[in-house]
Amino acid sequence: MDLCDALTQQTNPALTLLFDGGCPLCVREVNFLRRRDQLQRLSFVDINAVDYNPDLHSGISYRQAMGRIHAIRSDGDVLRDVAVFREAYRLIGLGWLYAPTAWPVLAPLTNWLYAQWAGWRLALTGRPSLEVLCQDRCST
Repeated sequence: MDLCDALTQQTNPALTLLFDGGCPLCVREVNFLRRRDQLQRLSFVDINAVDYNPDLHSGISYRQAMGRIHAIRSDGDVLRDVAVFREAYRLIGLGWLYAPTAWPVLAPLTNWLYAQWAGWRLALTGRPSLEVLCQDRCST
């Protein structure tokens, strides 16, 4: 890879993950992905940051992004839920870990488990409800 390719890759990552910087488990996962991303194919946007702007991220609102994980491919396609992890892990060379989540027998179960996690994530990490977070966000 020459310098021009490296610069293009940094300014146009293969995948931009939207994550909740206030969630300790989310931050832990992002830190793991960053350490493993030797080719810098991933970028990360903290949706919990006060300057998060949905218009810069495929119109994904704070509420949508807090409700379930989203990522944006370099071509503009938006991924949600387990597909985000599948793609991120593929890009860091660990795709085999999440590959089974796409298998017809496991996909429905994996998607259901993720939906349960997403629904309980805030409470399990000691955070206010999504409604409270959104109210607080709109009042600032």
